Order: sequence, then structure tokens, then C-alpha cells
Amino acid sequence: MNKLTVFAATAALLFSSCADNTMNNPILADSGLPHGAPAFDKIKSEDFRPAFEYAIAKAKEEIDAIINSNEEPDFRNTIEAMEYAGSDLNKVSGLFFNLKEANSDETMRAIAEEVSPKLTEFSLYISMNEKLFERVKSVYDRKESLGLDEEQMKLLENTYKSFARNGANLPEEKKAEFGEIMEKVSVASLKFGNNSLAATNAFTLEIKDSNDLAGLPKFVINMAAGEAKSRGKDGWIFTLQYPSFGPFMKYSANRELRKEMWTANATQCTSGEFDNSEIIKEIVNYRLQAANLLGYETHADYVLEENMAKTRDNVTDFLNRLVKETRPFAENEVKELEKYARENGLEGKLMPWDISYYSEKLKHEKYSLNDEMLKPYFKLENVQNAVFGLANRLYGITITENGDYPVYHPDVKAFEVNDRDGKFLALLYVDYFPRASKSSGAWMTEFRGQRIKDGKEERPVINLVLNFTKPTETEPSLLTFYEVTTFLHEFGHGLHGIFSKGTYGSLTGTNVARDFVELPSQIMENWATEPEFLASFAKHYETGEVIPQEYIDKIIESKNFQSGYAQMRQLSLGLIDMAWHTLSEPFSGNVLEFEKKASEPTKLMVSIEGTGTSPVFGHIFAGGYDAGYYSYKWAEVLEADAFSLFKEKGIFNTEVAQSFRENILSRGGIEDADVLYRNFRGRDPEPEALMHKLGLVK
Repeated sequence: MNKLTVFAATAALLFSSCADNTMNNPILADSGLPHGAPAFDKIKSEDFRPAFEYAIAKAKEEIDAIINSNEEPDFRNTIEAMEYAGSDLNKVSGLFFNLKEANSDETMRAIAEEVSPKLTEFSLYISMNEKLFERVKSVYDRKESLGLDEEQMKLLENTYKSFARNGANLPEEKKAEFGEIMEKVSVASLKFGNNSLAATNAFTLEIKDSNDLAGLPKFVINMAAGEAKSRGKDGWIFTLQYPSFGPFMKYSANRELRKEMWTANATQCTSGEFDNSEIIKEIVNYRLQAANLLGYETHADYVLEENMAKTRDNVTDFLNRLVKETRPFAENEVKELEKYARENGLEGKLMPWDISYYSEKLKHEKYSLNDEMLKPYFKLENVQNAVFGLANRLYGITITENGDYPVYHPDVKAFEVNDRDGKFLALLYVDYFPRASKSSGAWMTEFRGQRIKDGKEERPVINLVLNFTKPTETEPSLLTFYEVTTFLHEFGHGLHGIFSKGTYGSLTGTNVARDFVELPSQIMENWATEPEFLASFAKHYETGEVIPQEYIDKIIESKNFQSGYAQMRQLSLGLIDMAWHTLSEPFSGNVLEFEKKASEPTKLMVSIEGTGTSPVFGHIFAGGYDAGYYSYKWAEVLEADAFSLFKEKGIFNTEVAQSFRENILSRGGIEDADVLYRNFRGRDPEPEALMHKLGLVK
């Protein structure tokens, strides 16, 4: 028997053996909670293994029922049936992989390594099944005569295209090869992510001498003391988690310790126990092999076909144009910083570990503004209420905390979201603080998406995962301004899920083109620098004093401080991503040297041997942004142009907000992204909007 036949037989046995235990598994059983909320108080890590076994077997049975149907293939019994098949598997996967990133443990990581190949194998069982593809193709070939509505037509086209893009048209021997490659990509990406998390947790900077805390503000010192205490140690501990690493690099007057921290961060996974170098080679080479099998010259050609950008030439032209236009501004910013640093005691050359430190000092000198001044006005609870209140003002929705819902960690809060007419829209979970079991960064996910099945609508269950400054024994959680904008960003993704409106889950919410998905998130960041919004909530956590107008003025004045340098950093990451994924020959060279060459057009500082971004570039090697990191800048063009309409009509204008909701947020992927944007804006985006927004114009 071939591999898939063995898998099918195994799945059938698993289905038989696990069926009786379904109702006893808290992952699969009805939670009994309002709106089908997950029973996090009952779910244990070890419950996922049998849940996956059952769900994969059941999904296989559902697919086989479609394949073996005696009915003539039509939209209902083939395309729609496939859309709804595997509901239990989607439920288990939605819980497992989100929790693995937000609250992982050894059991979860072991299960992930076991189940990922099985999921890939099952996916290939569908995409390479000739009988199933014949049924899909039969419906697709008659699509114009079926009287399908817009959403049904889009689902049919996506289903057919998914088969073609996953090897359905390959010769039999090539299908097996494609399947093996995709399984290897899955396993390698998983290892990459596990190494990154382990490397972040492996490093700590322990300080015993208070003299080594020179320059650090009280809130940073208190946070480090709390970290040490939580580990049962004296003194102060700093980690590579951003709420610890970022402030240390900004404020520490000890250059040697800054160098130690920066080097630890920049050499993560470049060598040693958690080295990702060979894994990167595996991933890019496997992706290239898969693309070649499907008839594409590069992996980027394969990916971009489904994005707004369409071709790699369009992406590289976009990035190179921005590099060319931005470079003069970025170079002047670096020269200004070097001059300032020398005038303020820097000996020798300005190095990468000096950038944040002197940038913060220069910013304070220019605008008399820093995080220590602003943080007292950004108490987490106040920011949360303001962000939720903004959604109420724009869209009329209410977001109410409900402590009766169980959560997967004490840091998590649960909320119910209702529309202006009181109709339930979504459950929203927000996970605020860093911990060893949680990946770094910030993201939005769904435990369950929105869809309509059997005439009943299932509303989404959204999760926002953040890594904000923790409260200390003496202070509540006080956010930096960067963290305020991060909250707005991820909440924008949340709104994209909350407002989902459609029949088919694969077409709703954030299931849109990769270079369009950041529009709803990035547009929300604009309100962070709007005076009227800031004044509505920024109050001193101790005195209740509203943030002084001069602080607001300084925030506005400083919003484009070193915007050229920041943009070049993002463009550098985009170029690195495209370099890896426009390879047309297998790669066997040095990972760090390759990255160095790819990012050369954006180089503004001296390169440090042995350091690099690729070994921890989870977005492109483990996070779905492969050949897509450019999309942050692409979407920034969209949001700069889109927000200009709010600026023109009023930043709280409900008519503009309603149009954005109806044409962008609630439409998912039912229509192509460029059509959605034109429906909202009345025209294509104006590329110049981004450079104007950033102040990068002469």
C-alpha cells in the first residue's frame, strides 16, 4: 500500500477507537458555555492528542463521503460539502495552534511535532485525490450555467484553484514527491519556531550591582526586579522579551551591557543549540522544489499570484522605489544621530547597540518627550477602555468584560462584543503580558471563525495576544506609546474578525490577500496621534490629571522622528524575504552572508559579524508571510490613503466608518482586494500618500 492508503486505514481505526470518547474530551464536547466559548478550565494539553486522532479520522470520513457519492457532482454536494467537512478538525486545530503560541508547554510541543505531518498528510489526501478533483472540476467547468451567487462563485473558484495550486494537476509520481516536500516544510517550520522561542527564553542578563542600572528609569528597574523575584533571585533580570529588551536598549547608560544585550538578540539561532541556519536552507529549498513542480520559477511567483501585487517584479519595483526615495532622509537622520552622539560623549564609531540609546536622548532633547514622561498617562485599563470606546464611537459596538468565561491563563480577559442594536457579534479574548510559555511579539488569531451552516450562524471567537509591560508591586501596567499603537494595530485585526459577515468561513474575516490583511490593523494606528482621541483617555494613573496639551503636541510633532530610518528597516526585511523566496536554484551557502548581500541597498550602519535577522525571522519561516513581508508597506500605502478620507470628513465620522465596515471589514475575501478598496475609496490608492504621511517629502 502507498503512504496515503496506510494513512486512510489508520484513520479508520482511530475513528472507531476514539468515537466513544468524544463526549468526554473537553475539546470536542459541547462546552455548555454561552456562544460556544471554549472550556479552557477543563482543557488539558494531553487532551489534544486523542482529539486530533478523532478529528482527523472524522474529517477523512466526511471527505470520503463526498468522493464516493453516487450523486452527480454539483455545488451543494461537492463544493459546499467540502467547505463544511472537517469542522471538528478545524475546531481542534484552532484551539491547539493558537494555544501553542500563547501558552505552550513540553506536551504541546511534542504533540505539534507528532500531528503536523499528519495534518499535512490529510491535506494532501484531499488536494491530490483524483476522484475528488474530478468532481470539483466537473462543477467548475459548468460554473457559468449553475446560477451561483457572488459568494458561491468565489468559493467554487477558490476551491478549484486550491487543488491546482496544491498539485492536483501533477502526474501521479510527482504528486507523491510534492506531498513529501510539503510534509518536510511543515516539520521544518515547526522546528524553526520552537528554536526561536527556546533561544529567547535561554538568555537573561542578571545585574547585581545597582551602578549597572545607570540611566534606566524607575519603571524599567521595577520591572527587572519583579522578573528576578519571579525567578527566586536577587537583583535585576532583563530578558529578550521586548518589554524588557526594548527599554533596556533605550535607556541603559552602560554601553558594554547594551552591547551584550544587543549581541544576544542579534545572534539568536545563528549558532549553537538552537541554530536555525540549516533549517532555513531546508525551508527555502523545499519551497523552491514545490514551486518548480507546480511550474513556477520561484516560490515568490507561486505566492504572489494570489496577492494584490501579483508578480515579484511588482514587489521588487515597489520596494526598490521606496528604498530610493527614503534613503536620503534615512542617511541624514543617521548623520544627525552620529553628530549628536559624539557631542554627548560617544567615543569611537556609532554602533548598532547605540542607536536606540542616542535616538531616545535626541528625541527627548528635540521634543522634551520620552516614555517615562508618557507612561503614567497610559494605564493599561484606560488604554483598553479607550480602544474599545473608539470602536463604539466609530461603529456603535459595545465590548463588555465577562469574568464568567474561563480563560487559558490568568493574564487573559474575556469580553462579549455586541452591535449597536444589541445583537451578539463575537467573543474577544485579550492576553496581555509576556511569559516563558508565550512567543514574543503581538498578533490576532481566531479560535473560531464566522460562518453559516445549516441555516445557523456561528459568530467568531477572537484572540488578541500581546506582550505588554507587566504591572509591578508598586505600579499598575503602564504602557509605552509604542504599546498603545500596538494595541490599536492588533485590535484592528480583531475588528476584521468581529465584523465578519458571510456564509463560508474560508471567505470571511481575515481570509484575504496577504498584502491586504494589514490594512484594517494599520489604519487603526492613526488614531494614536490624533489629539482629540488622546485627550479623551490619557490621564495620570495617580492624580487623574489629563495629559497636558504640550505632551500631545510633542507626540504629534515627534511622530515622524527618524521615520526614514524606521522605514529602511522595514524595507530591509522585505528585501531579505524576497531574496530568500526569489531563489531559482537550491541554496547551500552561508545564511548570514546571503542576508547581508540582500539587505545591502538598505545598509545604514556597520555590519557586525555573526549577527542576522533571518535565523529568527519567524514571519517568513514559520508565520505565513513568506514572499509577503512587503505587505506591511504595501498595506501602509493603502491605510495612509484610506485614513486621509477620515481626516477629510472627520476622524470620528460614522458614515466613513460605516463604509469602511461594509466595504472592507465585513466583506472578507468575497471580492478581490483591489475591488474592495475601490468600493470604499471610490478610486485606486495614491502611492504618494505613505511618503506624505511619514513626512518623507522635500
